[in-house]
Amino acid sequence: MRLQCSVKLCAGSLGMCPTSAGLVIVVRVPSWERRSSKAQQPLLSSMRFSRRISVSVGLGVGAAAIYYGYQQRAHLTTALYMPLAAAPSLTSNQRSPYSSSSQSYNPTSSSLTSSTTSEALSTNLAVRKALVVEQGQIFATEIPADAKISKETDRSGRKTVEMLTPEEATAKLRTNEESYLVGRGTGVVRYDVVQIPSNDPIEDDHVEKIVEVPSTTAAAANGTHSSDWMFWGVFDGHAGWTTSAKLRQTLVSYVARELNATYKGALADPQSNVPTSEAIDAAIKQGFVRLDHDIVHESAAKVLKAQSKRVAAQILAPALSGSCALLSFYDSRSKELRVACTGDSRAVLGRRGSNGKWTATALSIDQTGGTPSEDARLRAEHPNEPYVTANGRILGGLEPSRAFGDAVYKWSIEVQQKLKKSYFGRTPSKYLKTPPYVTAEPVITRTQIDPANGDFVVMATDGLWEMLTNEEVVGLVGQWLEKQSSLAGGKANTSSWLPSWFASQKASQLPIEHQSQGATGGQRAPVRQEQWGIPTGQDQRFVVEDKNAATHLVRNALGGRDTETLTALLTLPAPFSRRYRDDLTVQVIFFGDNAGQGNGKVELNKEASATVANGNKGTEGIQAKL
Repeated sequence: MRLQCSVKLCAGSLGMCPTSAGLVIVVRVPSWERRSSKAQQPLLSSMRFSRRISVSVGLGVGAAAIYYGYQQRAHLTTALYMPLAAAPSLTSNQRSPYSSSSQSYNPTSSSLTSSTTSEALSTNLAVRKALVVEQGQIFATEIPADAKISKETDRSGRKTVEMLTPEEATAKLRTNEESYLVGRGTGVVRYDVVQIPSNDPIEDDHVEKIVEVPSTTAAAANGTHSSDWMFWGVFDGHAGWTTSAKLRQTLVSYVARELNATYKGALADPQSNVPTSEAIDAAIKQGFVRLDHDIVHESAAKVLKAQSKRVAAQILAPALSGSCALLSFYDSRSKELRVACTGDSRAVLGRRGSNGKWTATALSIDQTGGTPSEDARLRAEHPNEPYVTANGRILGGLEPSRAFGDAVYKWSIEVQQKLKKSYFGRTPSKYLKTPPYVTAEPVITRTQIDPANGDFVVMATDGLWEMLTNEEVVGLVGQWLEKQSSLAGGKANTSSWLPSWFASQKASQLPIEHQSQGATGGQRAPVRQEQWGIPTGQDQRFVVEDKNAATHLVRNALGGRDTETLTALLTLPAPFSRRYRDDLTVQVIFFGDNAGQGNGKVELNKEASATVANGNKGTEGIQAKL
């Protein structure tokens, strides 16, 4: 069913009271869409919470089912509800009924009795669908098309939004997508990026940069041409957006500065002229640690010296919030890819096997208080502190065991008490004894890339990995590549970045070679799939509709072929959306043999970028990352 509607806030619905009772999402159904007189049927979908649910068919009758169906069994029934274990409970006096004016439909009012409801429905009046979130539950129902939904302007106000259509959901998915064709260096041919916010404002961030290294330096030793250092990074912020924004602005420059010093130092060695792998890893780690020291400790020193609350508010923001960081560094001369991971964002390599299928190889390990290796490290560093990790969290609070910022886990008790006394802050945890407990030092992996084989890497914040497995992500990109190859005629040409060696697969199957997951210890299973009861291995739930590979992954993470689930998850505004999905930031880097085809540029791939897809004029806001 195609839903003809637009997104808007209903009159009187601006703002959300702190004690808000819930959220109502309304879908307008065309006049020709009539309600069947058949009995209601259970809702079916691939998205599950405690029960298998959907928002598409077998919807409940009457607006009373929206909030009080379980109280109005005498004349109205609710088709279903989806309990959320983590949602707060509300008492009955916190509920805010619909306005009971003559033009409104109030489930608690007698203005529309059960007899009139039955009579209206029996005459097949036009209806519209409504999706309602209240008291940690989602209700799906139908109401008369002419029933006006409004809210009372009391302390329990509601925010009312019409359901996105599939077309509007697609437009929202593609709002922040970017794609670039790389015609320089050796090995990288394209990269795609997309972001989908859940928090308002989004707490994720990302960076893509290419640094040209002259042929006279050690970085380009043994070569006649300049080399490129290519960086991609995703940053998963928490407790605010300021730390991740700081990383976007400065992390690559800190790391590049350390790498430059390391390569220059290698020139003094006539034996090699190139630093060792261990020296390069150490330089990347040093860049991470120095930036975090500036964010956390230098900022505190400046604030204590300045004696200004305004300075404190400005400088301490990136220290008080926090962010995970995942940074990839590719040297186009050596074709070696390094992935530096601080936190629980993840990078996965997709590599094609001899049988034509892809294999998924994790290039990072999720670093949380519940990761066995991280828990062991922390307990060794802080002996006789049983609560150094509790319930998989640092001191029972923070989940990532490595992160930038998060100064309350790094400052000494004395510094925290001084800042609290002079400016602002909170009382240190009762378990805080021997800080720091959290570090920004990354764990680094090295991978030799084979561009001729068409390797690719997916980097994403945990918002993607809590919905899809590593194999599903790699298989989805492989499926997307095959679709693009078929659209291009199945063969490469001088203007195409696609290889020509794709073999056709069954449309319902992902081209992935399934492997034992034992080797990926430390990586968590998709928690959303566990919560919703979605079985893995059911490839028919996926779809290929996007030109941007990163957008393709997000679409399938949020529902794929199940457009009802996709539109519902994208319709929910903050803060409700955070109960069902996190911020999503995804990068897909494609490697290929571009020797002799480079033009020395990084160009916007217009057909897979938001400015073109959304019909905007020009390419403002999207620039090649050089």
